[in-house]
Amino acid sequence: MHAFSGIQYLFRGFNWLTKPGIKRFVIIPLIINILLFSALMFSGYYLVHHLVSLLPRWLHWLNWLIMPIFFIASSVIMIYTFTIIANLIGAPFNSLLSEKVQLLTTGKKPREDEGFKEAIKDIPRTLKREWHKIIYYIPRALSLLILFFIPVINVIAGILWFIFGCWMMSVEYVDYPMDNHKKPFKELHRYLRAHCLLSLTFGFSVMIMAMIPIINFFVLPAAVIGGTLMYLENRSGG
Repeated sequence: MHAFSGIQYLFRGFNWLTKPGIKRFVIIPLIINILLFSALMFSGYYLVHHLVSLLPRWLHWLNWLIMPIFFIASSVIMIYTFTIIANLIGAPFNSLLSEKVQLLTTGKKPREDEGFKEAIKDIPRTLKREWHKIIYYIPRALSLLILFFIPVINVIAGILWFIFGCWMMSVEYVDYPMDNHKKPFKELHRYLRAHCLLSLTFGFSVMIMAMIPIINFFVLPAAVIGGTLMYLENRSGG
């Protein structure tokens, strides 16, 4: 499969949203998305202006270039903050959605004993897994954030932020099917590195669609579905 086909997995995820048996797993994540994104959308606007105000005076003439870069960077921060919070709240439902996709795709559940009651009992483990993602994200994000305060380098910092954001989108959504299979978090890293371009293009599509009003409300469940399909169809290293 072509590496850049990662993009098509998200679109397949959108197509799956109306499949019989899927819709009931989408409703709760959708409500979470609408409430959270509405709150974070306003904070993102002020974040851009605050970052620009931190620039030294001698760099103000570069506002025409730096402003769009800071906008991209703040969008990545806002989108991933939104993703973290939404996934912390909706993690059990996302796991059930991923499980349902596998059942419809392969005819088998990741674990035969799984169900809603079992998923509720598994909430502490699921939240711990989300915490692993946050721990993975924070030191890398802080390292990149420092680049914004280094003259000249800060011009490309927004681009690096965007690439990192694409990577983190794959970390977030490919993790659900892998976690359902009880794969350790380190194995997720190995899988994504083995399918680097596939993972980045999938993450790229999630990032872009998350920036589009209205559509962004549906991105989270579509990304869970797309990430699950991507993992299932490329498990053998294809």
